[in-house]
Amino acid sequence: MKALLLTLLLAGAGHWQPAPTTDAWQWELQGKFELTPGASVYEIDGFEYPADDVKAIHGQGAKAICYLDVGSWEEYRPDKEAFPKSVIGRRYEGFPDERWLDIAAYEKFAPVIEKRIAMCARKGFDAVEPDNVNGWENRTGFPLTGADQLRYNRWIARQVHRRGMAVALKNDSRQVRQLVGSFDFAVVEECFQYEECELFSPFVEAGKAVFEAEYELPTSKFCGRAEALDFAAVRKGLELFARPWEACHPSAEPTG
Repeated sequence: MKALLLTLLLAGAGHWQPAPTTDAWQWELQGKFELTPGASVYEIDGFEYPADDVKAIHGQGAKAICYLDVGSWEEYRPDKEAFPKSVIGRRYEGFPDERWLDIAAYEKFAPVIEKRIAMCARKGFDAVEPDNVNGWENRTGFPLTGADQLRYNRWIARQVHRRGMAVALKNDSRQVRQLVGSFDFAVVEECFQYEECELFSPFVEAGKAVFEAEYELPTSKFCGRAEALDFAAVRKGLELFARPWEACHPSAEPTG
């Protein structure tokens, strides 16, 4: 019994566990992949970028996060036909090629999500950032509740951990305190713009990193506040190409 417990503990501690940092990170979801001097963490699209790009990131001594959409259906993904029509809801406002998923019935599309997570593992990623995990706050076409979202988000976290990777909580600011124990770090958008960064402080308090991006504010308006909170913050373009990129604190020598 003791041997089994030790094995389980070791397995649980095997994935990357990023501590709070103000070092620079990079976020690339479109266009040709570029290595960025001074970035110690990269997030790139799990479908669009090959394992060779993950290897290039590791060759720089940096970590690689796999971007996956798990809360909305995207009509441009190769596995789009695998989702039952019954779980595809309203259009995601601002994203005409996406529709919200009925995460209360996630068992109906769980195999598709599991295959996506497995793809990230095969490509050698260190972590997964599952996007759109706050459907309960939006007009999805389904009567989703906070409890539905918690159940789904925790299931996602377990699937990522089972494949040896860290998992990020993306936004979902109102459920941070309930979810910080299940997730290894956070990825946050425009929390300085909308004055909600303090909601993610439980991650730092738990010894976990927060990677944050602003699209409109100049770095002079948020870098000082990011440093005070121990957040890694950057300014990006909304399209998330490699450029533009302005980091508050580029790392001189990225390390693993």
